Amino acid sequence: MAEITNTSGRRKTAVARIYLKEGNGSFTINGKDYTNYFPTMVLQYKVNQPFKLTGTEGKYEFKANLDGGGITGQAEALRLAISKALIDINPEWKSLLSAEGLTTRDPRMVERKKFGQKKARKRFQFSKR
Repeated sequence: MAEITNTSGRRKTAVARIYLKEGNGSFTINGKDYTNYFPTMVLQYKVNQPFKLTGTEGKYEFKANLDGGGITGQAEALRLAISKALIDINPEWKSLLSAEGLTTRDPRMVERKKFGQKKARKRFQFSKR
């Protein structure tokens, strides 16, 4: 039986949990094929980027559970999870992936709304008189 690597990746409020194993290159996300889940070529490229850099296209397959955030945040969370799983399989790939910035979690989050204000930084209209 093939060994399954389980990792997770996050970006903003999106969380990706993946189960990566050797296989035929089929990617299943929330029960759908990845081309149906990510319809645009840009998002599909982001998902395939770690495999292209390491030269392992078509050698691995994964099942992923994506939750929260928007479609771009989910794609980048999935890319981070794939990169972490590939590093678990072969630690020599870490320098390749980190040079492209694929091992860094994007820490930017939405700033919280403050009381007495309309939004995080926008104030209510000031009236002098």
